[in-house]
Amino acid sequence: MDQKEAFEKAVAVSKTLQTKPDNETLLRLYSLYKQATEGDINIAPPGMFDFVAKAKYDAWLKLSGLGTADAMQQYINLVAQLSRKID
Repeated sequence: MDQKEAFEKAVAVSKTLQTKPDNETLLRLYSLYKQATEGDINIAPPGMFDFVAKAKYDAWLKLSGLGTADAMQQYINLVAQLSRKID
């Protein structure tokens, strides 16, 4: 299985986790997914009172410069830790 297939499998598995991850882990999953699929952040910052959007924006911004392949692998590794089901 190549990395893209493993990433797609990890995305599918992440949607069926038996236990919902904590907010910090959810932000990590979100930011790694965005970095893997879209690259460096490409949206305007949200308003200062939109706390959820701000947290997501900041998490993604921290990954600026991380390559697509590295972001995919980190996502795969994180989902594997959460599920123990990724090959």
